Amino acid sequence: MSIPLLQYKPSSQNQRVEGYEVASEDTPSFYRLSAATDDADIDAIIWASYRQIFSEHLILESYRQPFLESQLRNRAINVRDFVRGLGKSEVYRELVGETNSNYRLVDITLKRFVGRAAYNKKEEITWSIVIATKGLHGFIDALLDSEEYRQNFGDDVVPYQRRRYKDRPFNLVNPRYSAYHRDQITMQFLGGRTFYTARTTGQVTKDEIRKAIPANFMAMAGSVLTDERNYQRTLASVSSQVQNMEIPDMTREAATPQATVKPTPVSLPYRYIPGNRTT
Repeated sequence: MSIPLLQYKPSSQNQRVEGYEVASEDTPSFYRLSAATDDADIDAIIWASYRQIFSEHLILESYRQPFLESQLRNRAINVRDFVRGLGKSEVYRELVGETNSNYRLVDITLKRFVGRAAYNKKEEITWSIVIATKGLHGFIDALLDSEEYRQNFGDDVVPYQRRRYKDRPFNLVNPRYSAYHRDQITMQFLGGRTFYTARTTGQVTKDEIRKAIPANFMAMAGSVLTDERNYQRTLASVSSQVQNMEIPDMTREAATPQATVKPTPVSLPYRYIPGNRTT
C-alpha cells in the first residue's frame, strides 16, 4: 500500500502571480509541438528539452536519446512523453539523481519539470516521501501527471521557468558539486573508510594510510597539535600550592621623622611669609 501524498500549503511566490514586466532577453521562449511545421522546428523543440532537463547547453553525443527523438519526429509521442523519457533516462539519474540528496533532488526537479522552485520545506518532505516509496521514475510520473503541469504546459509545450526576476535561469543551476556530492566523492576516494579506521586496524600498509588521508593534511595537522595537558592534575597542583603557600612578612620599621622647615622671609614686592598670614 503506497503512502498518500501529504498535503502542503503553497506559499506566495512570483510564478503564482500574473506578470506585467516588459519582455526582454530573460523572458523564456515557448516551444510548442503544435506550432512546428518542419524539421527545424522539431530540432528546436528537442534541443530546448535537452537544455531544460539536462542543463547541458552543449549536449554530448552520449547524452542524446535517439529513440525518443525518432518517436517525437514521427509524432508518435508528444512533448510531455518526450520530457518524461528524458527524466527517466540513465543520463538524468547520473547527472541529478545520484549526485544529490532527496531534498535537493526535489528542488532541482521541480525547477526543471514544473518551472518553479519548491514552495517550502514541507513540500520537499512531501515529494521526498514519494521518491523513497516509488523511486525516481515514480516521482517523475507524479510531476508530469499532476494538474499543475497540465495547466501550465499541457502535452505539447516544453517546460520553462515561469517567472524570472533575478539570478540565473533554473536550468543553468549545476546539480553537481554540492556539499552532498563532495562528501560522496570523498568517501569513494577513501574506499568507504576514514583515516581513524585505517589507522586503528593495524592491518594496512603505509601507502594505504597515505591513500586514506593526504600527506599535506598530515603535515598541517601535525603543525597545529598542542602539548597534551591534564587539567585535573594541573588543578590539583595549583590547589596544593595555594594551600601550602606562605605569605611573607611585608611589615617594615617606622621611618625617621623628617625635620620641619621653618618659614623664611622672601624678597618680593610685598612681604609674604607662609604660616603668618594676617588679614
